[in-house]
Amino acid sequence: MEYDIKIGIIGGSGFDDPTLFENPVEKDVTTPFGNPSDVLIEGTIKGVPCVILARHGRKHQYQPSDVNYRANIWALKEIGCTHILATTATGSLREEYKPGDLVILDDFIDRTWGRKCTFYDRTENGPKGVCHLPMRPAFCEKARNALLTAARSKGYSCHETGTAVVIQGPRFSSKAESLMHRQWGGHLVNMTTVPEVVLAKEAGLSYAAVALVTDYDCWRENEVSVSVSEVLAMFSKNVKKAADVIIDAVQILAAETQHDYLAAHKEQVSNAIMLKD
Repeated sequence: MEYDIKIGIIGGSGFDDPTLFENPVEKDVTTPFGNPSDVLIEGTIKGVPCVILARHGRKHQYQPSDVNYRANIWALKEIGCTHILATTATGSLREEYKPGDLVILDDFIDRTWGRKCTFYDRTENGPKGVCHLPMRPAFCEKARNALLTAARSKGYSCHETGTAVVIQGPRFSSKAESLMHRQWGGHLVNMTTVPEVVLAKEAGLSYAAVALVTDYDCWRENEVSVSVSEVLAMFSKNVKKAADVIIDAVQILAAETQHDYLAAHKEQVSNAIMLKD
C-alpha cells in the first residue's frame, strides 16, 4: 500500500519553533474531542510535508494534565499525518543517563490519573466500540530507528532505549517517589508521554519520541532538588540536538519505500476493537 508521508512534530518545552519550516501556514483544526493546544503549523522540512504542534501551546499555557492530548493527536491524524515525532524534557533516574543526553524511548510506566486515554468512549462523532489496544511495543520501531540513526549520525550521546515513568505533575517527584521509580525499573521521569503515545497508537500512527535529559530528578544523595529554571536552562542549551535529530529523522522516514509497517499499525487497531450490536 502506498502512503503520502506527512510527519507531525509535537514539541515539548522549548521546542515549538515554526522557523524550522519552509512556507509555514497556520491552520485551525477542530475535532470531536475539542480543540488542540494551538494552531497547527503546516509546511515542509527539506521538501518533506510536516506539521508542528506546540504540546503546551505556544505560550506554554497548558500544564501537563490540562493538555487536550486527544484533540492534539486527532487533529494531526485529520490533517493527514502518517507519523508523529515528539520531543520531551525528562529527568534521569539512572547515573548513566546524564543531563544533555538524548534517549529514544521504548517503554513507559503510567502514573497519571484522570486523563482521557482513549478515543473509543462514545464521544459524539468519535469512533465506535471499545479498543483494547496492546501496548507492546509502545512505540513504533521504524520511527524509533530513524531517530536513533539520526542521533548517532550527529555523534550525539544517545541511549537507544529508555523507560519513562510518567507522573501526573505539575509538581516534581518527592525523593521517596523518585527512589520508587528507580526500583520499578524506570530510566527517566516526565509528565507528558502518557496518554500521547497511547492515543497515537490508537489512531494507527507511527509514533516515536526523543527525550532530552535535563536533570537527575531528586533521588541522588546530596542532590539539589530539580527546579524549573534548571530544566529550562538545560533544555535550551541542548534543544538544537533534538531539532537536528528530528530534521534528519524526517528525511530518513520520507526516504523509506516500504510502508507495510503503517498498514500493520492500522490493522492492529482494527483487530483491537470490540463492537456490540
